[in-house]
Amino acid sequence: MTVVPITSPDLDAAEISWFSALCSDDYAQLGVPEGALRSSFAHCRDITLEAERQGFRNILCPSSYQVGQDTLSFVAAMAPLTSRINMLAAIRCGEMQPIMLARTIATLDHMLQGRLTLNVISSDFPGQKEPSPFRYRRSHEVVEILRQAWTRDRIDYHGEIYGFTDVPTDPARPYQQGGGPLLYFGGYSPDALELCGAQCDVYLMWPEAKDQLAERMRAVHARAEAHGRTLDYGLRVHVIVRDTEAEARDYAEHLTARLDDEYGRLIRERAHDASSLGVSHQARARELADQFGYVEPHLWTGIGRARSGCGAAIVGSADQVLSELEAYRRMGIRAFILSGYPHLDEAQHFGRLCLPALDTCSLPHIYGRVPDTTPPTPLGTGERR
Repeated sequence: MTVVPITSPDLDAAEISWFSALCSDDYAQLGVPEGALRSSFAHCRDITLEAERQGFRNILCPSSYQVGQDTLSFVAAMAPLTSRINMLAAIRCGEMQPIMLARTIATLDHMLQGRLTLNVISSDFPGQKEPSPFRYRRSHEVVEILRQAWTRDRIDYHGEIYGFTDVPTDPARPYQQGGGPLLYFGGYSPDALELCGAQCDVYLMWPEAKDQLAERMRAVHARAEAHGRTLDYGLRVHVIVRDTEAEARDYAEHLTARLDDEYGRLIRERAHDASSLGVSHQARARELADQFGYVEPHLWTGIGRARSGCGAAIVGSADQVLSELEAYRRMGIRAFILSGYPHLDEAQHFGRLCLPALDTCSLPHIYGRVPDTTPPTPLGTGERR
């Protein structure tokens, strides 16, 4: 029984996605850097190609200024190297002028022939610190402008931050008709829930106890309902799956066997979201966990000792991990963004042990996104070179 309505409640399939470690977030043992796993184009490319080989439907390409690869450049480079997997690109609202961002996204969507999805982020920029309400207001306006660019002939927008009059949208038309790329979003504050409820398509959560996730889903559903909308729900969570539960738990212990807690704290605090409400909830989950780090029988919080953001993993045998995913799905969660350490190896473990037993889907197809077959408009005499 679902906790809240979802876009297609009769559909049993789930979008099973993986994660490419663009932000130098890959380890054989947490807190022990290894040169071979350092963020590079080649390493992140290999993770993405392996995820496609294994049959994952989407892959999250995160964004961070301090470490790693540029997200949109990476997604562009992967377009001709992939053919089936969707690319979930993180975009930081306000980082680029909104109409130019719309054009960039449209170009990427055409390069990927509709395989682009977007993770909307509201965060501070390097060297800046702005009030949370302002950041979410800016994100709200950026998304509204993107929607106009993708669905109308002209952009006419007059907000508190941005204002545009009669701007043609031809360069910003994406490959996907019906609203452009799907917008995934995660956030915990009232401003964040309002932004998601009003503008986005998939609400992403980090792992907590199931009753807390259900409470969060009900809260964002109420905001969406107030706007006459219905959302899908997603869970961003790590996974450790092995042939037996004992093997999985042993590997979890191995991951943190050499972790220095002080160094783990430094890793967490280098992230721009280190003081966010969502991160505080991950810390709270660790505080509530048992002596082995489990806040639920198969939800291990040890990863959060060396990571800001998503800080827990589903740990167990294939049957146990599949049962956990099914329990989440029955709550109304249909998008799963998984990862593991090292990301290449864990994609193979999950692909071998779990993916064959899962009925998977691509959320953009459910939302009716279709190719744009409109012929391009010839360039006029005002072309700039």
